[in-house]
Amino acid sequence: MDEIATLPATGTGANAAIKDTVRSKKKPASASTQRYLPIAEIREDTVILKNGGLRAVLRVNALNFNLKSEVEQQGIISGYQGFINTLIFPIQILIRSTRLNIDPYIKGIQNRAQEQSSLLLKEQTYDYANFMEKLVEIADIMQKTFFVIVPVDAPAKAKRGLLSRFMDWLNIDDTRAKALQRNREFRAYSKILRDRITLIQSGLENVGITMRRLKTDELVQLYYTIYNPMTSQKQKFSHVEDLSPDTSALF
Repeated sequence: MDEIATLPATGTGANAAIKDTVRSKKKPASASTQRYLPIAEIREDTVILKNGGLRAVLRVNALNFNLKSEVEQQGIISGYQGFINTLIFPIQILIRSTRLNIDPYIKGIQNRAQEQSSLLLKEQTYDYANFMEKLVEIADIMQKTFFVIVPVDAPAKAKRGLLSRFMDWLNIDDTRAKALQRNREFRAYSKILRDRITLIQSGLENVGITMRRLKTDELVQLYYTIYNPMTSQKQKFSHVEDLSPDTSALF
């Protein structure tokens, strides 16, 4: 009969456990997609980045340049050139093409249908709402929106090189110390951000371009649709307060 080799027990007792010589592989911790986003939070109409920077988003109303006379076009070009020369900080100009959202229009038609006393008119109104909704889906009608993003970064971080700033973006983990630092610097940087917004608004209004700063709920909706282009078409939210994190434990 063949002999069976056994591993020696590490303990002295009869029931001593045999030492496991095979090291188990550690499973990677599951991380949410939000961990890889540079945005820490959105509050007081401001996007707060994990590295402490602030961003304000201005929605610009389009100006039909082709309908202007030649003299007006030259004035707009000269005014815009003067505006660019007055800037001492970088800005980002974004043109975003998205599918036309007629949900408020459809909802208004459906509300009118409910108010109809005639059954025939009610059915026709609902049919019209369904027709418009399907028409937009089939025709794939697009709309363009124009934004100006105004940044404010810490002076020490703003003077750093491109490689150093890129390494900061790779440092995706957010900590309690970073959150406390952002909260201490928020008020001071917010004042600088407001001054820059005023400068941009006054400069572009002289050219005839109007704009407004996006509110907190509009910023949340904007970034939600940017990072979830397909899901946002089907899953919409109306109460931004429900998405606000509880930060009371940090302070």
